[in-house]
Amino acid sequence: MNQTTTAANPLGYERIGKLLRSYAIPSIISLIINSLYNMVDQIFIGRGVGFLGNGATNIIAPITMIAIAIGSLFGTR
Repeated sequence: MNQTTTAANPLGYERIGKLLRSYAIPSIISLIINSLYNMVDQIFIGRGVGFLGNGATNIIAPITMIAIAIGSLFGTR
């Protein structure tokens, strides 16, 4: 393998622990922030709109989680 290939793709030579930290931690942080956002959103929508607004955000929450997970999968490095 030449030097440019190994520099461009660390999956072949880097330690597993370092790879897990570099790939999993940003994904976990983004999912936690999105979950906190959804909880706070439920509070404000519940007070402002009512139970129909909460129902709508409960339907959309899993869809946004899936979209963020797929985006993190392809967007990380």
